[in-house]
Amino acid sequence: MKVFNLRCAHEHGFEGWFASEQDYQSQLDRGLIECPMCGDQTITKLPSAPRLNVSGAREPAVSARADVAGTPPAPPLQSVWMRAVQHVLATTVDVGDRFAEEARRMHYGEAEERAIRGKASAEEAQALQEEGIEVMALPLPAAAKGPVQ
Repeated sequence: MKVFNLRCAHEHGFEGWFASEQDYQSQLDRGLIECPMCGDQTITKLPSAPRLNVSGAREPAVSARADVAGTPPAPPLQSVWMRAVQHVLATTVDVGDRFAEEARRMHYGEAEERAIRGKASAEEAQALQEEGIEVMALPLPAAAKGPVQ
């Protein structure tokens, strides 16, 4: 199993696990590898060193996972963003292409208020904002369109 450090054109870093270098190249050539953050398929493999397990190796005195005071570092921004996406998906109702219609119905008291998500064109979103209806675009990575792990 080969584990590669990868990066998309938007500078999002992630790992990819492949059976071999040839498997990685084949998937890349067929457009099967995409950034889990933004879905970009312009992927580059970063240089990496092999991981060696040396007997007798010891943990450094000050762990790289904590500062001198013992405070753990903040989680990577990508991890925090993915947890936020998971929260949004878990706590909202997907109304699909009816987003603008449902947002208006709730705003004007024709439907019960609830947390919704869906799709709206830029023009629909602008029209909603002009009516005083707050909307926010949340680009979802392709990985979130299926089961989110």
